[in-house]
Amino acid sequence: MSLDRMMPAFASILAVGGTILVPATAKAEVYELRTYTTNEGKLDNLNARFRDHTVALFDKHGMESVAYWVPTDEPQSANTLIYVLRHESREAASASWKAFIEDPAWAKVAEESQKDGRILAKAPESVFMEATDYSPAISSGEAGDEAVFELRVYKTNEGKLGNLDARFRDHTIRIFDRHGMQSVAYWHPTDEPDSSDTLIYILRHESREAAGTSWRAFGADEEWQKVAKESQVDGSILSGRPASTYMEPTDYSALR
Repeated sequence: MSLDRMMPAFASILAVGGTILVPATAKAEVYELRTYTTNEGKLDNLNARFRDHTVALFDKHGMESVAYWVPTDEPQSANTLIYVLRHESREAASASWKAFIEDPAWAKVAEESQKDGRILAKAPESVFMEATDYSPAISSGEAGDEAVFELRVYKTNEGKLGNLDARFRDHTIRIFDRHGMQSVAYWHPTDEPDSSDTLIYILRHESREAAGTSWRAFGADEEWQKVAKESQVDGSILSGRPASTYMEPTDYSALR
């Protein structure tokens, strides 16, 4: 499933240069998954702006860059940047974005980088998330020149998110590891309605071909088949097929 079909369920709650709409929440570490769609031929301009300016400005204003990716499949590979930030809290995120937008250095970069036309085709999409209790610590490092990441989004039937979490916590991650799929992070969106029925996670594969091999082996795994059946004796957990987006890290991404 394409990224364009994956994201509409999430509100586009912040546009750089626009109004910040960040509701107050408890003071706890949060992550922010952001998706940018560029005008035709402008992805290189966007990457250059991030590489040369934006990442440093994020750091200046207390926003930690976790990773940056470009989808591997068309049409998203030509016009999409996906990245994750870490904030100390939701309140800190709001303060950081406000300071970033009002920074004269950012205003100058934004203007100069778009002298030959607007870079973004629409407002960025943003999803605030919190790590699940079974999410591993995110670690940077090289995974091989052909390594690819896979962003997956699961939507559950009503009341089934806890069942899905239990299946991942107790079984799925271990079986992923058995078949060469490295778990990067697992999150729940923080805002309703997605906070009650959505799991977002990222896997790292040695290559796109390795990903296909791993998923086939996972699907054929006898333990997984047993777990999948037993975990759904009282009803199907997922409301539909998971959304999957394969991505490659940018050259300025800390996580590779």
